[in-house]
Amino acid sequence: MDGVIVDTAKYHFLAWQRLADSLSIEFTHEHNEQLKGVSRVDSLERILQWGNLVLNNAKKVELMDLKNKWYLEYVEGVNPNEMLPGAHDLLLDLKKNGVKIGLGSSSKNSVMILEKLGIFSLFDVVIDGTIIHMSKPHPEVFLRGASALQLQPVDCVVFEDAISGVQAAVDGGFRCIGIGDPSVLGQATVVVSDLRGMSLAQLQSILKQ
Repeated sequence: MDGVIVDTAKYHFLAWQRLADSLSIEFTHEHNEQLKGVSRVDSLERILQWGNLVLNNAKKVELMDLKNKWYLEYVEGVNPNEMLPGAHDLLLDLKKNGVKIGLGSSSKNSVMILEKLGIFSLFDVVIDGTIIHMSKPHPEVFLRGASALQLQPVDCVVFEDAISGVQAAVDGGFRCIGIGDPSVLGQATVVVSDLRGMSLAQLQSILKQ
């Protein structure tokens, strides 16, 4: 979802940065890149490691709840105009042609965000942080998605913008369309700059190549 359909990464960055600041831990855009596709629990653990800070579980839960509270405040205004270029058109084209669509996200707020974007009904399956136990680069989220769609990984295509997500797709036996920089997402089957002009026919053509 994040970075493929809508850019909520900026809101995650603001919330994590605010939390890190409260702990006197430096948190930059470079740090944030390392949290893309990573669960809330693992993200907090990384931030605490960067700050050489050890906390008990109760405090960690308190901090994660606080981060999520701030994040939800930031995303309250998310609307369909914030969808990334080409994403909505691709979803509509896939739906029109009877292609099953699943969402695989580490976010626990994915359903809420999809509803705000007005596209929740386009998805046959949503596998997110409320269901999975292992965050990317573990392939659990995509394997569960394929299973829920009653498909084998080889019959699916994953769209990802994060290194951890691409690795998860590859390790799970999926073909993967990377969205972003080829030098960063080189493990993907194919890398495109964005989803502008992407359709089922274009996707089939790319994969044949």
